[in-house]
Amino acid sequence: MFLPDLLQGKRILITGGGTGLGRSMAARFLELGSEVAICGRREEVLQVAAAELAVKAPGRVSWRKLDIRDPEAVEAVIESLWRAGPLDALVNNAAGNILSRAEDLSHRAVDAVIGTVLHGTAYMTLACGKRWIGERRAGNVLSIVTTYAWTGSAYVVPSAMAKAGVLAMTQSLAVEWGPKNIRLNAIAPGPFPTEGAWQRLVPRKDMEQAWLKRIPLGRFGRHEELTDLAAYLLSDRSGYITGEVVTIDGGEWLKGAGQFSMAEVLSDEDWLALKPKGRK
Repeated sequence: MFLPDLLQGKRILITGGGTGLGRSMAARFLELGSEVAICGRREEVLQVAAAELAVKAPGRVSWRKLDIRDPEAVEAVIESLWRAGPLDALVNNAAGNILSRAEDLSHRAVDAVIGTVLHGTAYMTLACGKRWIGERRAGNVLSIVTTYAWTGSAYVVPSAMAKAGVLAMTQSLAVEWGPKNIRLNAIAPGPFPTEGAWQRLVPRKDMEQAWLKRIPLGRFGRHEELTDLAAYLLSDRSGYITGEVVTIDGGEWLKGAGQFSMAEVLSDEDWLALKPKGRK
């Protein structure tokens, strides 16, 4: 779909880049010519991921252990990466989520999710943005949010609160930093199965089947579909796009937003019975 040098020469940092969608994005960006740095809290995971990614992209993969909830650690890691050369783009992918009734949440659970998703994303964005502005250098921030950032969602309340904040940050800074040639956009994915997180958030098979019924396209997302979208938004080909959130969810949230979407349960006979008399 893309030219193999679409991201040639770009240095991209991906938070939560050792697993799941973060790792998939790293692999795709490397295929398109970029250099990639991945960071996360688990050193062993990062080492393995970086080694495997480097097989096809020797010399273009690095990693840093980082808890993005710690602003001093964020500053230190960004500084160390910058010494090797300025970053061109940041992907705010690291996240945390808990499937829970709100009344069962502790303050620590709330803090853990909001600390990673909102505070950590803000720390990373500001650390990169200040350097881009100070050096009068173009920059690009892509944040992974979710469709419930603008609708809210039961049972994942801290995540909904935090993702809404990330979306507000994206739109606010797109305006404030636009004159400085810094773009900020977001992707709102629907369900994209990943190892580990999927089992925690969708613990039963009947939940998975119920979820599938809510998606007009009738399937879950494929990683390559999201990674290609991310690559486009980080490329110069999307240079006039900023402050946008692009939904990639098979139509799920639109179906949920439609008040009468439940009418899909009606049979042909039911629809026939609903027709006004005299109409065929």
